[in-house]
Amino acid sequence: MKSCEGIGKTIEKAIENALLELKATREDVDIKIIDEGGLFKKAKVLVTISEECLDKYENRKNISEDEETEEVLDVKAIFAEIPSLIKDEKEEKKEIKEQEKLEKKDIKEKEKQEKKEHKSKEKISGVEFIKGFLELFKTDYQVYCQESEEEIIVKVEGGNTGDLIGYRGECLNAIQYIASVVETEFSGKRKKFILDIENYRQKREETLKALAHRMENKVIKTKRPMKLEPMIANERRIIHTELQKSEYVTTTSKGTEPARYIVILPKNEEQEENTNQDC
Repeated sequence: MKSCEGIGKTIEKAIENALLELKATREDVDIKIIDEGGLFKKAKVLVTISEECLDKYENRKNISEDEETEEVLDVKAIFAEIPSLIKDEKEEKKEIKEQEKLEKKDIKEKEKQEKKEHKSKEKISGVEFIKGFLELFKTDYQVYCQESEEEIIVKVEGGNTGDLIGYRGECLNAIQYIASVVETEFSGKRKKFILDIENYRQKREETLKALAHRMENKVIKTKRPMKLEPMIANERRIIHTELQKSEYVTTTSKGTEPARYIVILPKNEEQEENTNQDC
């Protein structure tokens, strides 16, 4: 474009509009006024690149077009990179989320482990439970402990042992049961836990054996079954074991815990296969 018509409210404005369109300066052009305009008419001019400035104008125009082309290419390149940039940003956000997730998991595992260790520190063994229980009585007890892979035997001597044993070992058996539960919780292993106070277990075993033979003699004389009072499983087992070789009587357990009891009866009134039952 070497010339351009400019229109405006005034001649100066028309010239200015034409120069903007040509992208030229006033020194490089020739101006011809076509219409000066008026009250209801706009001014019109013809602006033409002068002959001596034509080469300079063409060179400047080419440079400007090249710059515009480069700008377009740069813009296109930027837009072409946008998808990869968005993808990289998504991947980065994903990695951050995964990292945060792993960190949270590690924190939870650490807290869980700390709670477990704290809880483990708070737990006490069955033996410690018995020692703490004995301290409540404020008397001089001596505690002896023997432990193997399968069982723990705790023996207590001294002090007012009668209160701890109770009627026919009821209190003793209750303490033993609780200590066994505490020990299992502490160690995570099931071991046989035996609590004995002033050698009560052995004395009780001897008493039960004597009772078994005394009842055996009564059954032989009367030829009638004899029902014993309810006993715990360990004590019933002692009776069964003591009379299992008897030629005249047999034993069986009846009822349900904690009122399960033993019946001693003549062998001709009970089949051999039902002898020595316990559960």
